[in-house]
Amino acid sequence: MAVKLIYFIVRKLDEKYVETGFRHGQTITACLVALSHGTNDAQKTMGIITLALFIFGEIDEVAVPLWVKLACALAMAAGTAIGGWKIVKTMGHRIFKLEPVHGFAAETSAALVISGASVLGAPVSTTHTISACIFGVGSTKRLSAVRWTVAGQLVTAWVLTLPAAATVGFCSYWLLHLIWN
Repeated sequence: MAVKLIYFIVRKLDEKYVETGFRHGQTITACLVALSHGTNDAQKTMGIITLALFIFGEIDEVAVPLWVKLACALAMAAGTAIGGWKIVKTMGHRIFKLEPVHGFAAETSAALVISGASVLGAPVSTTHTISACIFGVGSTKRLSAVRWTVAGQLVTAWVLTLPAAATVGFCSYWLLHLIWN
């Protein structure tokens, strides 16, 4: 929908200027996605840490300590810096060959969805949201332009993530329990 609206708005403009405009616009929309990612994903992590601190009596009230905020911000920044480029490559090239207009539309849509969810207090996955937006903009070009096998691989990875994380958590608990008992 966003791509169709954008094409309608810029239909009479020179293509060269439109592409340059969307390249610059993508810098802004990428910043908006990063901001919305931080407001949503960091909240989940900070909430879990704060709840654990409260339950174990390390803090007297359920209020996020400054050091938790800073640690979560640092962890998200490090994770994005280390693994972010692989995700960007998958999202920008393997699903659908994004052009500036498509990237602009996908990032704008994702930022709006993630920010809206944050305002409502709903946890959403940034990766799932941006993926869905990229599949959407790719589909506006034509359905065959999207590499649906990549979609299947992403969904498989998403489905396996929770049981894998639970298994690692259980094994870690079991190992630590053996060591300290």
